[in-house]
Amino acid sequence: MELKKEIKILFWIALFFVLAFFMPIESARFQEAVSATLDLVKWYAQEHVILCLLPAFFIAGVIAVFISQNSVIKYFGANAKKWLAYTIASVSGTILAVCSCTILPLFSSIHKRGAGLGPAVAFLYSGPAINILAIILTARILGFEMGVARVVGAVVFSVVIGVTMSLIYRKEENEKRESQMNIQALPEKRPMWQTMFHFFTLVVILVFANWGKPDSETTSGAWFWIWTNKWYITSAFGILLIYSLIKILKLKWYFVIGAAVVTAISGFLSPSPLVPMLVGISLLSIITLTDKNDGENKEWTLSTWDFTKQIMPLLALGVIIAGFLLGSTHDDTQLAGLIPNEWVANLVGGNSIFSNFFASIVGAFMYFATLTEVPILQGLMAAGMGKGPALALLLAGPSLSLPNMLVIRGVMGTQKTIVYILLVVIMATISGLIFGTI
Repeated sequence: MELKKEIKILFWIALFFVLAFFMPIESARFQEAVSATLDLVKWYAQEHVILCLLPAFFIAGVIAVFISQNSVIKYFGANAKKWLAYTIASVSGTILAVCSCTILPLFSSIHKRGAGLGPAVAFLYSGPAINILAIILTARILGFEMGVARVVGAVVFSVVIGVTMSLIYRKEENEKRESQMNIQALPEKRPMWQTMFHFFTLVVILVFANWGKPDSETTSGAWFWIWTNKWYITSAFGILLIYSLIKILKLKWYFVIGAAVVTAISGFLSPSPLVPMLVGISLLSIITLTDKNDGENKEWTLSTWDFTKQIMPLLALGVIIAGFLLGSTHDDTQLAGLIPNEWVANLVGGNSIFSNFFASIVGAFMYFATLTEVPILQGLMAAGMGKGPALALLLAGPSLSLPNMLVIRGVMGTQKTIVYILLVVIMATISGLIFGTI
């Protein structure tokens, strides 16, 4: 019997017993925190797992299987041209309407394929930080200056944080650079344009399926038109996906067409878009897993499943902890966690170092779904939050969250994750201070 292992087991048993014994279930604050946790978990499951995360896992699978390691190394590797790698990574968020959790499988995929630490981290930060929908909404609701500051801050952040991480771990990057120089380029199985067509078709489906609802006062304009017609647009790109599955992946056409018909019927019969999305994903998984013509098709779904197993449990744990401590604030729901919202609002007034630092910390640990950070900030600013801390929260919040941190730790390790978090918080604090004095 290993004594150290048994003591560890005893510690966890004792800890859970003490927590259960002294659980303050009669406290109104505790009861609301529990309600907020359950509400956030339910909302996350309804709004993000099927529409956001599952498509993102499949996109990550495309990177892991269909995009060759040589292609990733060429544009993101340790030997890639720095200006090109960081430019692509820093503006990638403009085409990805993703949150801090949806970006994780994509980051994990390019990291495993050999991307340099700096460009990979720049991609990790920029993905959720500067998606075009969030920038437009920020400018419209919080003001043009805040919108511009968010764009400039996010692009500069991603490059500076990526370069800094690369310099801190330059010994590892040099070793990676030397190892990548010896990698023999294998011939591409298909032309790159075909792989990119398949990849971007999935990306566009992800973007339009999650197109955010405009504010209640907006009833016209391109954004409103796209939102009201987003499922027709998504369906149109679904036709391109059918073409890609048949012509590029060489799946049997009658299976693909049959799956498309069943998915369409489920869409007409169901009032919720979650049903056809889930049906389509399930049928696609079955078709690729049973395909005997090309082993890569089966590997695509198996790789997607690997990302799901790695990331989903950590995300679930993170969402539970975030909901219990910080509450559930989405749509019209305002349920406080164990930490009262009033405390946060009172601590981020003015433009002091503390208020900006505290706003960065709150933003880093709180979970923001895509676009939800803007109305939350609108309420905090109305309660007295300064414009400097508001920007600090905007720059730290969308790219970090407690669920996000747990997954990043599994990909990069504890030390690199802590360094990344500290860099984001410090830079957000400095940016808030500068913006607050303008």
